[in-house]
Amino acid sequence: MEVIGFYGPPGTGKSDRALVVAYENKASCIIDDGILIYHSRIVAGKSAKREESRLKAVRRAIFWDKEQRDEVKAALQKINPQRVLILGTSDRMVVTIAKALALPMPARYIRIEDVAKPEDMLKASEARHKEGKHVIPVPTMELKPYFKGYMVDPLRFLRSRKKEPKRFSEWNERSVVRPVFSYYGKLTFSDKVIEDLVNYAVSGLKKIKIRHVRSKKSESQVNGLILYLDVNVRTGTPQEIKNVIHTMRDRVQREIEYTTGMSLETIKINITTGVAW
Repeated sequence: MEVIGFYGPPGTGKSDRALVVAYENKASCIIDDGILIYHSRIVAGKSAKREESRLKAVRRAIFWDKEQRDEVKAALQKINPQRVLILGTSDRMVVTIAKALALPMPARYIRIEDVAKPEDMLKASEARHKEGKHVIPVPTMELKPYFKGYMVDPLRFLRSRKKEPKRFSEWNERSVVRPVFSYYGKLTFSDKVIEDLVNYAVSGLKKIKIRHVRSKKSESQVNGLILYLDVNVRTGTPQEIKNVIHTMRDRVQREIEYTTGMSLETIKINITTGVAW
């Protein structure tokens, strides 16, 4: 396994360019701010960009937490990639992450200055410090007809008690955005795709039949999806019906999130029981 370090000061656009840098260097895995990304999907870890303080964010980014560290190490062992791109604020931080995850020392380094112009880094810095935006290097997904363009939604946004709406600090940088590009272009999913994924997910459940599927964009999550299902369930005890609905929900969530990369925020289910088919 070969490790490539990609480093630069905070807020200079490393995460925004990570997908392209990884693709150009044939790295199938990206390690950035505490998460492991494989083939443009988050597969393990917890994002430091969700932490409430700088200290917690730093610890998360360098895999201080054993549970997080072990999860990512196990995922890397299973994937066994030929090349991994590690992002850090310095070459020293890249080395620290490599050691924590028991990876080889970096074979080479790429600086943000090597792939970004000064004006681009300035724009990234302004987005971080003036607008409170962060980036997770996973491509943005779209759902027709509800997803129009690229979304920027806050996970949590804490305004200062002082009435200074145009100022942002480390304590209220809570927005997470996705890059507006990927090396294979913009991904769009139609309503029919979501419907087909739902039907595929429940195809092995004999007690359930999907009557209608509707979906819409979440207003609170980036790439979030709210799913509405009308289902028929064959007669059974309340506990049996509850169990089969839970199984259906888990299968649907796993299938949609794995296939599309979208986050299934809520599944709202309208159940009709005792119907023969």
